[in-house]
Amino acid sequence: MSSKAHAALAALRDDLDGDVFAPWDPGYDDVRAVFNAMIDRRPAVIAQCAHKTDVVRAVRFGRDLDLNIAVRGGGHSVAGMGTNDAGLVVDLRRMHDVTVDPAAEAVRIGGGATMRDLDRATQPYGLATTGGRASTTGVGGFVLGGGSGWLERSCGLAVDNLLGVELVTADGEQVHANADENPDLFWALHGGGGNFGIATALTLKLYEVPEFSIALVLYLPEFGPEAVRTYRDIIESGPLEAGGAVIHLTGPPADFVPPRLVGRLLCCVLLTYAGAEEDLRKVAEPLLALPHEAELVTAIPYADLQCMIDDPPGLRNHWSAEYLTGAPDEFVDVLCARADSLPVPTGTKHMLFPLGGAVADGPADHPVPYRDAPWAVHPFAIWADPADDERCTRWVRDVRADVRPWSTGAVCLNFIGDEGTDRVRAGLGAENIRRLGELKRRHDPDNVFRFNHNIKPL
Repeated sequence: MSSKAHAALAALRDDLDGDVFAPWDPGYDDVRAVFNAMIDRRPAVIAQCAHKTDVVRAVRFGRDLDLNIAVRGGGHSVAGMGTNDAGLVVDLRRMHDVTVDPAAEAVRIGGGATMRDLDRATQPYGLATTGGRASTTGVGGFVLGGGSGWLERSCGLAVDNLLGVELVTADGEQVHANADENPDLFWALHGGGGNFGIATALTLKLYEVPEFSIALVLYLPEFGPEAVRTYRDIIESGPLEAGGAVIHLTGPPADFVPPRLVGRLLCCVLLTYAGAEEDLRKVAEPLLALPHEAELVTAIPYADLQCMIDDPPGLRNHWSAEYLTGAPDEFVDVLCARADSLPVPTGTKHMLFPLGGAVADGPADHPVPYRDAPWAVHPFAIWADPADDERCTRWVRDVRADVRPWSTGAVCLNFIGDEGTDRVRAGLGAENIRRLGELKRRHDPDNVFRFNHNIKPL
């Protein structure tokens, strides 16, 4: 490190109210670790910011030294986009305050907050908004990338509920974006991710969700096709309050799983319902009438459901997705046949979840081209042993190849890693790329914020 860099680093340590970590500092290895254990990068500097002024200082430090800058919220990016080698990481995790305004049915969330922070804050008021399906996911990256979750059929995508964003730009300036202030920038943030600045806070619309309930039903694989078709028919003819997913998985050591099924391939139908248990039971009757091995039908606080399928950090991950034109019987057969080759026993999952409803009815002009897809497939490989890398990543690729005949071609970028520029275009919409590129040129002409699903300045 040059004498200039040493002096700048010393000044950054003095200036930041948060902490600064360099490779020789105690705790550096813990701070640099991200959710996906396949990502092992060594930033030159990690700035753990305590507030937005710290973010400004960190960005200006990085620009002065011409360092690559990555932005870390929850650290869940499967491609490790929240970190880098030999650059600066602006770490927002200390900025996790959540302020609920129940009268306005709105919530302001710090840029480093997770879903757990958001859901636990809104739960006491009987309010919620569409959040990710894992409580440790960072809210900022999730929302700005689109945001798909259990409530989306009745409440819309997370980004559809975005009321405003507080940003630090590539020049280290603080700006606000909402429907009235910087409206073009606000449009770009509806799916454009972290390309246009660092989100130090977001404001989201809330909905009344005083009751929530689930039906979780386990089937042997041979009954999987019938279970999937039954779930499909419930969703396509049922109320928008109904959601959930079909999940092929290795039976986990959980209370609701009979010991004889632990470690075996299972087909799990999770039917979620934004309402009372008695109403859910009526909707779930066809699923419960099928031969099954176990069931759990219960009311549950929404915030508890959000933690229910959390995977632990420190495992190896590879994910992708395809958004679908429909889920006909032929597709169901192909999906279930591929489940038979799911790597067992690992934490690998095979998820099919519904969209429609408020997702399809959302603003058509936002750069979220997948909103008209009624279904999505999300192969989610997670494992511990590096020796399983090839078979698990290959399985994800095989799922995508199998379902491609039913693919719309669009995709939510939150669900994929670094899959190339064509997939970025598919995630933003070819008709939106030029406008996004022009806005990128205006707000980040040097492409400072490029550790993401990158939009290049036009």
